[in-house]
Amino acid sequence: MSAIAHPEKVLHAGEPGPDGPPEKQLALKWFAVYTTPRHEKRVSQYLSQRGIAHYLPLYHVQRKWRDGSTVTLDLPLFPGYIFVRIERRERVRVLEVPGVLTLVGGTGRQPASLPEAEIDALRLGLLLRRAEPHPLLTIGQRARIRSGALAGMEGVVVRKKNSLRVVLTVDLILQSVAVEVDESELETLDSTAPSPEYTHPVEPSPLKSSRSAVHARPRSLTHAPIYGI
Repeated sequence: MSAIAHPEKVLHAGEPGPDGPPEKQLALKWFAVYTTPRHEKRVSQYLSQRGIAHYLPLYHVQRKWRDGSTVTLDLPLFPGYIFVRIERRERVRVLEVPGVLTLVGGTGRQPASLPEAEIDALRLGLLLRRAEPHPLLTIGQRARIRSGALAGMEGVVVRKKNSLRVVLTVDLILQSVAVEVDESELETLDSTAPSPEYTHPVEPSPLKSSRSAVHARPRSLTHAPIYGI
Protein backbone atom coordinates (compact mmCIF):
# COMPACT_ATOMS: atom_id res chain seq x y z
CA MET A 1 0.00 0.00 0.00
CA SER A 2 1.31 3.44 -0.88
CA ALA A 3 0.83 6.68 0.98
CA ILE A 4 1.47 10.24 -0.09
CA ALA A 5 4.36 12.20 1.42
CA HIS A 6 6.01 15.54 0.88
CA PRO A 7 9.67 16.60 1.11
CA GLU A 8 11.08 19.34 3.30
CA LYS A 9 12.02 22.84 2.16
CA VAL A 10 9.13 23.22 -0.27
CA LEU A 11 5.70 24.78 -0.21
CA HIS A 12 3.66 22.52 2.05
CA ALA A 13 -0.10 22.18 1.94
CA GLY A 14 -1.83 25.09 3.62
CA GLU A 15 1.24 27.32 3.69
CA PRO A 16 1.18 30.75 2.01
CA GLY A 17 3.27 31.39 -1.05
CA PRO A 18 6.39 33.57 -1.13
CA ASP A 19 6.02 37.02 0.43
CA GLY A 20 5.64 39.97 -1.86
CA PRO A 21 3.31 42.76 -2.99
CA PRO A 22 -0.14 41.76 -4.30
CA GLU A 23 0.84 42.46 -7.89
CA LYS A 24 3.75 40.02 -7.57
CA GLN A 25 1.50 37.36 -6.07
CA LEU A 26 -0.82 37.72 -9.07
CA ALA A 27 2.12 37.30 -11.44
CA LEU A 28 3.25 34.06 -9.81
CA LYS A 29 2.15 30.96 -11.70
CA TRP A 30 2.71 27.23 -11.38
CA PHE A 31 4.76 25.59 -14.14
CA ALA A 32 5.74 21.96 -14.71
CA VAL A 33 9.47 21.32 -15.02
CA TYR A 34 10.88 18.27 -16.76
CA THR A 35 14.02 16.95 -15.04
CA THR A 36 16.81 14.52 -15.71
CA PRO A 37 15.48 11.02 -14.90
CA ARG A 38 15.76 10.09 -11.19
CA HIS A 39 17.03 13.58 -10.29
CA GLU A 40 13.77 15.04 -8.99
CA LYS A 41 14.91 15.18 -5.35
CA ARG A 42 18.27 16.70 -6.24
CA VAL A 43 16.53 19.36 -8.34
CA SER A 44 14.25 20.06 -5.37
CA GLN A 45 17.31 20.65 -3.19
CA TYR A 46 18.82 23.04 -5.72
CA LEU A 47 15.55 24.95 -6.03
CA SER A 48 15.40 25.31 -2.25
CA GLN A 49 18.96 26.66 -2.17
CA ARG A 50 17.99 29.27 -4.77
CA GLY A 51 14.80 30.26 -2.95
CA ILE A 52 12.52 29.11 -5.77
CA ALA A 53 9.12 27.94 -4.53
CA HIS A 54 8.31 24.47 -5.75
CA TYR A 55 6.30 21.33 -5.08
CA LEU A 56 7.56 17.76 -5.38
CA PRO A 57 4.85 15.27 -4.36
CA LEU A 58 6.23 11.96 -3.11
CA TYR A 59 4.63 8.69 -2.10
CA HIS A 60 5.78 5.93 0.26
CA VAL A 61 6.31 2.44 -1.11
CA GLN A 62 7.74 -0.62 0.58
CA ARG A 63 10.32 -2.72 -1.24
CA LYS A 64 11.72 -6.08 -0.21
CA TRP A 65 15.39 -6.79 -0.79
CA ARG A 66 16.86 -10.17 -1.66
CA ASP A 67 18.08 -10.66 1.91
CA GLY A 68 14.48 -10.51 3.11
CA SER A 69 14.69 -7.03 4.64
CA THR A 70 12.04 -4.44 3.89
CA VAL A 71 12.69 -0.77 3.31
CA THR A 72 10.33 2.17 2.80
CA LEU A 73 11.22 4.48 -0.09
CA ASP A 74 9.95 7.97 -0.93
CA LEU A 75 9.49 8.16 -4.70
CA PRO A 76 8.23 10.96 -6.96
CA LEU A 77 4.51 10.72 -7.64
CA PHE A 78 5.08 12.19 -11.12
CA PRO A 79 8.43 10.69 -12.24
CA GLY A 80 10.56 13.20 -14.13
CA TYR A 81 8.51 16.24 -13.11
CA ILE A 82 8.51 18.91 -10.43
CA PHE A 83 6.32 22.00 -10.14
CA VAL A 84 7.68 25.54 -9.63
CA ARG A 85 5.84 28.75 -8.73
CA ILE A 86 7.49 31.69 -10.45
CA GLU A 87 6.81 34.69 -12.62
CA ARG A 88 6.96 33.81 -16.31
CA ARG A 89 9.98 36.07 -16.84
CA GLU A 90 11.90 34.13 -14.16
CA ARG A 91 12.01 30.89 -16.11
CA VAL A 92 15.70 31.39 -16.93
CA ARG A 93 16.48 31.04 -13.20
CA VAL A 94 14.82 27.64 -13.26
CA LEU A 95 16.56 26.50 -16.45
CA GLU A 96 19.92 27.30 -14.84
CA VAL A 97 19.30 24.77 -12.07
CA PRO A 98 21.36 21.57 -12.54
CA GLY A 99 19.14 18.68 -13.57
CA VAL A 100 16.41 20.86 -15.11
CA LEU A 101 15.85 20.12 -18.79
CA THR A 102 12.82 22.17 -19.79
CA LEU A 103 9.64 23.91 -18.74
CA VAL A 104 6.62 22.16 -20.22
CA GLY A 105 5.14 24.31 -22.97
CA GLY A 106 1.76 25.11 -24.37
CA THR A 107 1.34 27.10 -27.58
CA GLY A 108 3.28 30.00 -29.03
CA ARG A 109 6.65 28.70 -27.79
CA GLN A 110 5.82 29.75 -24.25
CA PRO A 111 5.75 27.60 -21.10
CA ALA A 112 2.19 26.77 -20.10
CA SER A 113 1.07 27.53 -16.57
CA LEU A 114 -1.02 25.12 -14.52
CA PRO A 115 -4.30 26.21 -12.91
CA GLU A 116 -3.69 27.41 -9.35
CA ALA A 117 -6.74 25.46 -8.17
CA GLU A 118 -5.38 22.22 -9.64
CA ILE A 119 -2.08 22.46 -7.78
CA ASP A 120 -3.79 23.59 -4.56
CA ALA A 121 -6.12 20.60 -4.77
CA LEU A 122 -3.18 18.24 -5.22
CA ARG A 123 -1.17 19.80 -2.38
CA LEU A 124 -4.06 19.68 0.06
CA GLY A 125 -5.90 16.57 -1.08
CA LEU A 126 -2.99 14.21 -1.54
CA LEU A 127 -1.97 14.70 2.09
CA LEU A 128 -5.28 13.15 3.15
CA ARG A 129 -5.62 10.30 0.66
CA ARG A 130 -3.52 7.34 -0.35
CA ALA A 131 -2.16 7.66 -3.87
CA GLU A 132 0.33 6.09 -6.24
CA PRO A 133 1.38 6.56 -9.88
CA HIS A 134 -0.92 4.97 -12.47
CA PRO A 135 -0.68 4.49 -16.25
CA LEU A 136 -2.55 7.11 -18.25
CA LEU A 137 -6.21 6.23 -18.85
CA THR A 138 -8.37 7.91 -21.49
CA ILE A 139 -11.35 5.53 -21.65
CA GLY A 140 -13.47 4.18 -18.80
CA GLN A 141 -16.20 5.04 -16.33
CA ARG A 142 -15.70 8.65 -15.31
CA ALA A 143 -16.64 9.96 -11.90
CA ARG A 144 -16.33 13.09 -9.80
CA ILE A 145 -15.16 13.10 -6.19
CA ARG A 146 -18.03 14.90 -4.49
CA SER A 147 -16.84 15.01 -0.89
CA GLY A 148 -13.71 14.95 1.22
CA ALA A 149 -10.20 15.72 0.01
CA LEU A 150 -9.92 16.42 -3.75
CA ALA A 151 -13.68 17.13 -3.94
CA GLY A 152 -14.65 18.35 -7.40
CA MET A 153 -11.85 16.58 -9.25
CA GLU A 154 -12.79 14.15 -12.02
CA GLY A 155 -11.15 10.97 -13.20
CA VAL A 156 -11.58 7.38 -14.37
CA VAL A 157 -12.73 4.77 -11.86
CA VAL A 158 -10.74 1.54 -11.47
CA ARG A 159 -10.94 -1.30 -8.98
CA LYS A 160 -7.96 -2.80 -7.17
CA LYS A 161 -8.77 -5.83 -5.06
CA ASN A 162 -11.57 -4.69 -2.76
CA SER A 163 -11.01 -0.95 -3.08
CA LEU A 164 -12.08 1.76 -5.49
CA ARG A 165 -9.66 4.23 -7.01
CA VAL A 166 -10.05 7.28 -9.17
CA VAL A 167 -7.27 7.90 -11.69
CA LEU A 168 -6.61 11.65 -11.84
CA THR A 169 -4.56 13.10 -14.69
CA VAL A 170 -2.55 16.32 -14.93
CA ASP A 171 -3.36 17.04 -18.57
CA LEU A 172 -0.35 19.26 -19.25
CA ILE A 173 2.18 16.52 -18.49
CA LEU A 174 -0.15 13.55 -19.14
CA GLN A 175 0.81 11.92 -15.86
CA SER A 176 -1.74 10.13 -13.69
CA VAL A 177 -2.17 9.08 -10.07
CA ALA A 178 -4.62 6.62 -8.57
CA VAL A 179 -6.36 7.88 -5.42
CA GLU A 180 -8.25 5.64 -3.02
CA VAL A 181 -11.89 6.64 -2.46
CA ASP A 182 -15.08 5.24 -0.97
CA GLU A 183 -17.97 4.54 -3.33
CA SER A 184 -20.16 6.93 -1.35
CA GLU A 185 -17.79 9.80 -2.23
CA LEU A 186 -18.30 9.43 -6.00
CA GLU A 187 -20.87 10.52 -8.52
CA THR A 188 -20.71 8.98 -11.97
CA LEU A 189 -20.35 11.04 -15.14
CA ASP A 190 -20.23 10.04 -18.81
CA SER A 191 -19.22 6.45 -19.45
CA THR A 192 -16.22 7.39 -21.60
CA ALA A 193 -13.52 9.88 -20.96
CA PRO A 194 -12.52 12.40 -23.62
CA SER A 195 -9.00 12.35 -24.94
CA PRO A 196 -6.60 14.69 -23.12
CA GLU A 197 -6.29 18.20 -24.51
CA TYR A 198 -2.60 17.80 -25.29
CA THR A 199 -2.35 14.89 -27.69
CA HIS A 200 -0.08 15.93 -30.57
CA PRO A 201 3.41 17.18 -29.78
CA VAL A 202 4.61 20.12 -31.83
CA GLU A 203 8.33 20.47 -32.21
CA PRO A 204 9.45 24.08 -31.64
CA SER A 205 11.71 25.82 -34.09
CA PRO A 206 15.32 26.24 -32.94
CA LEU A 207 15.76 29.06 -30.43
CA LYS A 208 18.97 30.94 -29.87
CA SER A 209 20.34 30.06 -26.48
CA SER A 210 23.63 29.24 -24.81
CA ARG A 211 22.02 26.04 -23.61
CA SER A 212 19.97 23.45 -25.42
CA ALA A 213 16.72 23.57 -23.47
CA VAL A 214 14.53 21.37 -25.64
CA HIS A 215 14.62 17.72 -24.69
CA ALA A 216 13.05 15.02 -26.84
CA ARG A 217 10.65 12.83 -24.87
CA PRO A 218 10.11 9.15 -25.69
CA ARG A 219 7.65 8.71 -28.55
CA SER A 220 5.73 6.10 -26.56
CA LEU A 221 4.17 8.86 -24.44
CA THR A 222 2.12 11.52 -26.20
CA HIS A 223 2.80 14.78 -24.48
CA ALA A 224 2.59 18.53 -24.57
CA PRO A 225 5.42 20.32 -26.40
CA ILE A 226 8.26 21.35 -24.13
CA TYR A 227 10.29 24.52 -24.40
CA GLY A 228 13.19 26.19 -22.73
CA ILE A 229 14.31 29.78 -22.91
